[in-house]
Amino acid sequence: MHESERDLLRHHGDVEVDPGMLDFAVNVRGDGPPAWLRERLAARLGGLGRYPSAAEDLATRRLVAARHGRAADEVLLLAGGAEGFAMLPRLQPRLAAVVHPSFTEPELALREAGVPVLRVPLDPPYRLDPGRVRDDADLVVLGNPTNPTSVLHPAESVLALRRPGRLVVVDEAFADATVGEPESVADRALPDVLVLRSLTKTWALAGLRCGYALGSPDVLARLAHGRAHWPLSSLQTEAIAACSEPDAVAQAQLQAQRIATERAAMVEQLRAAPVQIALPAAGPFLLLRVPDGELVRKRLREKGIAVRRGDTFPGLGPDHIRVAVRPAAEVTRLVGALVQVCR
Repeated sequence: MHESERDLLRHHGDVEVDPGMLDFAVNVRGDGPPAWLRERLAARLGGLGRYPSAAEDLATRRLVAARHGRAADEVLLLAGGAEGFAMLPRLQPRLAAVVHPSFTEPELALREAGVPVLRVPLDPPYRLDPGRVRDDADLVVLGNPTNPTSVLHPAESVLALRRPGRLVVVDEAFADATVGEPESVADRALPDVLVLRSLTKTWALAGLRCGYALGSPDVLARLAHGRAHWPLSSLQTEAIAACSEPDAVAQAQLQAQRIATERAAMVEQLRAAPVQIALPAAGPFLLLRVPDGELVRKRLREKGIAVRRGDTFPGLGPDHIRVAVRPAAEVTRLVGALVQVCR
């Protein structure tokens, strides 16, 4: 892999944001976890002199399992959903297919491990066509809802990717930001489907890295083989447990409803700007196409506004930008700036 291509695949929205900027580049809700979660984490600080225990790991896996109607041995706790992507090469696939445009970390991890990767590009409106994936691909990766297109694929289309000898990996990092999680396959106990979940975005835990995988015990054991001792800290395990309890799941759904309301309002506001909006959208972000995107991003930065460049996602170009869903007052500032810089 050429170094420049590697840099593009490693690109993340956080590098677009400098202190004090209005942040539309990073899909994290808020600057930090809510007060009740901070208190839960703070209460664990006095016990950091002890190593994380297997009992705590099991108790947390049971909570996650109950949240999804699964068994505890179908849950693997992760230091962020991205850790699950880094583990995929341990499955030793012969040919991996990655549906694009999508989050680039899975492709990067596979390519760096020497796994042949086949890109499956989707054209606007970026709807999944299972028939476009070659039958000889024994590992298929896709996001749902997909970053950065904000497309929510029907669960039936996702499951139509299944083939004998193939593992389907579904990145559901933003599923908890959809009302009712209607197309999630997290509750499907299928031997050939692996679901990766992140708690980073909804609960503003980007600095702690929290997530989990749901899959068959055999697949999870292969993923975890060779993993370091105590792979998660006590604080990570506590956060995953706290965010998997029924009250927290209910809070996440209330947030998903707010996101849906804000997204609809944001679409209406953006219609006043000279941009194309990729619709329908189901995630906490929108994909936009703007004229002369590289110059637009530069001029927005000069106005203190950060947006996520789109050309690092395979299948998109320099005129694409991704913007996180934000409250109306922040969107008003973005729209006003877009009207000015797109003249």
